[in-house]
Amino acid sequence: MKKIAVLLLVFCATLTASAQSVTGKWKTIDDETGKPKSIVEITEKDGKIYGKIIEILSDKKDAKCEKCPGSDKGKPIKGLTIIKGLKKDGNEWSSGKILDPVSGKEYKCVIKLNGSSKLDVRGYLGIQALGRTQTWVRM
Repeated sequence: MKKIAVLLLVFCATLTASAQSVTGKWKTIDDETGKPKSIVEITEKDGKIYGKIIEILSDKKDAKCEKCPGSDKGKPIKGLTIIKGLKKDGNEWSSGKILDPVSGKEYKCVIKLNGSSKLDVRGYLGIQALGRTQTWVRM
């Protein structure tokens, strides 16, 4: 009986730990229409967070990032890494960038879990007060 209780405790701890992670697949929502726009997969590499568009949910599946800076210019939006180099800072991830593939503009970025199934993603210029937040939904 003790073994079952220990296994159950370990299983619950594992679920809680994975629910507290920002890594995984997230559905983005269009600010104007409120409809799902894309799926972004967030991964961690060398202690930093990166987010790549792995699926486009609109009719613009073959769109390219014509206004993107540098080496991202002209690349397909599907497969584009839009979140780059965020580092853990307390209960949020910051000190990196997010790319808006429609406008081609890069912003400072901070992300923070909002419960276990929502992610608040804030892009801003200068200070956080000068930005906007989207809430993404865990897949």
